[in-house]
Amino acid sequence: MKLKDLLGPEHAAALQVAGVSGDIDIAGLSADSRRIAKGDLFIALSGSKADGAAFIKDAIGRGAAAVLTAHASDDATSVPVIVSDDPRRALALAAARFYGKQPATMVAVTGTAGKTSVASFTRQIWAHAGLAAAQIGTTGVIAPGRNDYGSLTTPDPVTLHALLAELASEGVTHAAMEASSHGLDQRRLDGVSLSAAAFTNLGRDHMDYHPTVEHYFHCKMRLFDTLMPKGAPAIIFADDEWSDKAAEAARNAGLAVNTVGRHGDFLTVKRIEHFRDKQVIEVHEGSAIHEVHLPLAGDFQVANAMVAAGLAIVTGVAPSAAFAALHHIKGAPGRLELAGQTRDGALCYVDYAHKPEALENVLTSVRPFTTGRVIVVFGCGGDRDKGKRPIMGEIATRLADIAIVTDDNPRTEVASVIRSEIMAAAPGAVEIGDRRRAIHDAVGMLRSGDTLIVAGKGHEEGQIVGTETLPFSDHEEIRKALGG
Repeated sequence: MKLKDLLGPEHAAALQVAGVSGDIDIAGLSADSRRIAKGDLFIALSGSKADGAAFIKDAIGRGAAAVLTAHASDDATSVPVIVSDDPRRALALAAARFYGKQPATMVAVTGTAGKTSVASFTRQIWAHAGLAAAQIGTTGVIAPGRNDYGSLTTPDPVTLHALLAELASEGVTHAAMEASSHGLDQRRLDGVSLSAAAFTNLGRDHMDYHPTVEHYFHCKMRLFDTLMPKGAPAIIFADDEWSDKAAEAARNAGLAVNTVGRHGDFLTVKRIEHFRDKQVIEVHEGSAIHEVHLPLAGDFQVANAMVAAGLAIVTGVAPSAAFAALHHIKGAPGRLELAGQTRDGALCYVDYAHKPEALENVLTSVRPFTTGRVIVVFGCGGDRDKGKRPIMGEIATRLADIAIVTDDNPRTEVASVIRSEIMAAAPGAVEIGDRRRAIHDAVGMLRSGDTLIVAGKGHEEGQIVGTETLPFSDHEEIRKALGG
């Protein structure tokens, strides 16, 4: 591809100023100098740990044909240098142009909690309607014929667009993806052609990255005010304290706002009956009334299901078909997922809740069908927002009958220090540092009618200690504790 075509009209002036020919052939592109091959474009990004400009010389040594950077560099004298005022956005748009294809109908969902479930449910509703559908997010990529485990909520632009081109080539026409605040702030989705977008909720998360909650919210709103085309539909969960602000941001961006939930104007939840293994929901959609038998527990899953149904409907699925699909929906891996039960019927769930609101939601959700005690095993990750540790400790001891504080992913922090910061606000909690033993001890406490929640890691299959990821699965440990 020619350099001028790769960088697009927004860099035509920069090419002219630099005296660079736009007719240079570009074989590929990357922001990682180690991945540069002969003929590639190297885009130097400034990050929290390193400035990509420091690797320009390395990229040129590996064969870079041109460099795009935020400022001129003395290290780039042998190849053309293009200066961009937003190299991250330039990378995303260039990746979209380079790989070309993406599924015709793309939707994205942002919010603190529920992104994975909404993406999963939307994919399943589309599939139930006979569409070739995929999801991309925290649990990886799921599409017809593939289920690839992953670790990033929102992949980097080059990886993302290579993937979207693959999916489109494989016949996928509809794809739902998660939009994290990091991904939005770092322009990773800027090259995605979106048909619709959604907002679930906002709580405390990533305060190690965002200076304030308002900054966190503003980054999420880039999905509406920057990435969505005018007039496109936005699905907003109506029952969160940030819902009105999200709806306002979407309206100010010229989007068609559709709210869902108990206070929703598009899909209105009128009644919920809670059962041990399902919920029966009465939903009003215009003048139509739908009875939905959702085979999942928890009010938060009702919220996720309504957002997903909204996305499916505004992208062409008949409402009756969307609600019929919810009768057969499967929960996303590690989201209030039943991992087993004792001989006398005590239930053991695994949940990804690793932030305050998510922990509060899951503990509140199991209470209606728990006739005995609620027991929770949880911890907090190292090298992440320290402020949420006492908050989660308080929530656990207030909402659970027994709270066991253990290690999550301590990373490079001292695990005992993390636990002490949780325990400071968790009077009466039990501290068991070894996560394996904590799970086994919790299972051993269970009696008839009890519910156990092992929270924080969900679908993850490893525990990060120091800089090493050790094999570990909450599901597997629960099964072992139950006797296989």
